[in-house]
Amino acid sequence: MSAAARPNQLTLFTVDPWFNFRATKYLVANGFYKFWDWFDDRTWHPLGRVTGGTLYPGLMVTSGVIYHLLRLLSIPVDIRNICVLLAPGFSGFTALAMYLLTSEMSSSPSAGLLAAAFMGISPGYISRSVAGSYDNEAIAIFLLVFTFFLWIKAVKNGSIMWGALAALFYGYMVSAWGGYVFITNLIPLHAFTLILMGRYSSRLYISYTTWYALGTLASMQVPFVGFLPIRSSDHMAALGIFGLLQLVAFFNFLRDQLPGKQFQTLLVALGGAIFGIMFVGLIALTLSGTIAPWSGRFYSLWDTGYAKIHIPIIASVSEHQPTAWPAFFFDLNMLIWLFPAGVYMCFRNLKDEHVFVVLYAVLASYFAGVMVRLMLTLTPVVCCAAALAISHILDTYLYIPSPVDESNEPSNGSVKGSKISANPSLRSIRNPLIGIYSLASKSLITSMFTGFLLLFVAHCTWVTSNAYSSPSVVLASRLPDGSQHIIDDYREAYYWLRQNTPKDAKIMSWWDYGYQIGGMADRPTLVDNNTWNNTHIATVGKAMSSREEVSYPILRQHDVDYVLVVFGGLLGYSGDDINKFLWMVRIAEGIWPEEVRERDFFTARGEYRVDDEATPTMRNSLMYKMSYYNYNQLFPAGQAQDRVRGSPLPAQGPELSTLEEAFTSENWIIRIYKVKDLDNVGRDHQSAVAFDKGHKKKRKAGSKKGVRVLRED
Repeated sequence: MSAAARPNQLTLFTVDPWFNFRATKYLVANGFYKFWDWFDDRTWHPLGRVTGGTLYPGLMVTSGVIYHLLRLLSIPVDIRNICVLLAPGFSGFTALAMYLLTSEMSSSPSAGLLAAAFMGISPGYISRSVAGSYDNEAIAIFLLVFTFFLWIKAVKNGSIMWGALAALFYGYMVSAWGGYVFITNLIPLHAFTLILMGRYSSRLYISYTTWYALGTLASMQVPFVGFLPIRSSDHMAALGIFGLLQLVAFFNFLRDQLPGKQFQTLLVALGGAIFGIMFVGLIALTLSGTIAPWSGRFYSLWDTGYAKIHIPIIASVSEHQPTAWPAFFFDLNMLIWLFPAGVYMCFRNLKDEHVFVVLYAVLASYFAGVMVRLMLTLTPVVCCAAALAISHILDTYLYIPSPVDESNEPSNGSVKGSKISANPSLRSIRNPLIGIYSLASKSLITSMFTGFLLLFVAHCTWVTSNAYSSPSVVLASRLPDGSQHIIDDYREAYYWLRQNTPKDAKIMSWWDYGYQIGGMADRPTLVDNNTWNNTHIATVGKAMSSREEVSYPILRQHDVDYVLVVFGGLLGYSGDDINKFLWMVRIAEGIWPEEVRERDFFTARGEYRVDDEATPTMRNSLMYKMSYYNYNQLFPAGQAQDRVRGSPLPAQGPELSTLEEAFTSENWIIRIYKVKDLDNVGRDHQSAVAFDKGHKKKRKAGSKKGVRVLRED
């Protein structure tokens, strides 16, 4: 197959919606309290998962409330349709929230309308708001933008009501998405910056204390969060600014009661003592374990190489990789060059709300560059800033002076000061009206920006239709004649599992496919996309990267009936398990460094190969054998090719003794193997298993010589 016929690499491969849909069905069928206490024994076999305490329930509860409200109104809508259409429905609310937020930044009504339009069609957001994208971000981005709007209203008005509303929607956000930590740290940063700028006021005190007190209580009602807001370092900034505001308010009160010299002495002595006590207390609580240290995800945001070394399971997720520069232009297009202009507009009129936009823009730009997934948090502020810039340009060039302005234009270049103060619409030399009056310049600029906007709409339409509208389990490719070819191997394989295996058959695969197997095949899995147990995932990685005599006892110990692998060598599908294999090795090496070593899978020149030069460890691994088993039969003798890695394969293909091929999809993307029973495993293999068990006993005894002999064997 030519390169033109390879699967579209822009196709999304999201799997979380399958679990979210399954959880929502359970919620609707069994009620809220049973969902809260739900123990799912069909995942993470044999451990199971306490689902109610390990997820953010906001998405499922929102769908359940909508479902019951429609039923109450005698509108019989299936829960599946609600789940499919929830993201597009909330995208309308997101556009409205963006209009409200941007309108607070500018007096021009066009800015809010442009921001809402940008938000509605920007690929950076529409990637998570298309129909069927039933993920936490479907409602979380709306809550993010609306919470920021309520915070700005609270700061501008100093209102307890607006602060309480901001806390309410912040609590809703906490129940929906782990990205709530962005709000938890951005709002305190805004308050701290205003204090440093000398802009402390009673409005800031009222809004922040109301938001923090009520928002913290609301967030603690989510079981998955619990006491983290007062025991986690990720939340300490919010708590610290809350305490700082109390000190600032207290010293402002003292300043009004004491003479200046006494106040300065008291400020230095008392303020320094309080700060020192709080700092020492924070360190003591952190060292004692009362306050949890910074999480690995936090460190990975500041050090892009941290996760790869210390937490490979985080680095293995494609959404956690650093963002390539083309991705910014792909998701934001022309907004990316209007964005800095909008931030500059905020600096020109630096009010409290504009300070917030500047801080949001700086932080979101950095985080979006560090992690692909955080492009979602950057898109709202880009739409807001770009709307401010283009609104100012259009208002300037499309300004049409009213008849009053023209009739009152001074002939001698001067106007009485009393008239200027009485009618601010009158022009004067000292205070001229801003506008461009040349018809040629107006026509040029308006036509240019009209063309830019049309190109932006065309780009958004193309990206949405080609990259973000394909089902995650259906791949699309283009044949040499330009026609579209649909590759449906995933659904084919999952349907085979559903129809041809017992309901309690345990399926082992890499964690990427756990949610899909559970949702579509309805079979128990060993690991899935929740990734809450690193050791269990490492066990699967060890089984995949080891020899059969090591892997088989692991499979038997975990009651595995079938093993599923994804292989793209025939079709040129680069998202297969061989390309992900090194992450399996790294995660397993983190738990068993003496038994699984990444360097054993590289040649002496440091190359990762699958051809004749592949290392013995690579060619003997279970993953390699399952991927290339019987693959040579598709080609003439000695001409087998791996089209993903562009490598010729050995003339002699691998053999399997502990597994047997059960199913291979039409395009060989999904391969499923059945684990043989002990009676069907050859004597030679049983001897090999016994041999391996004997060496395990030597390892447990701690004999270095035994370990060295094992490596030589």
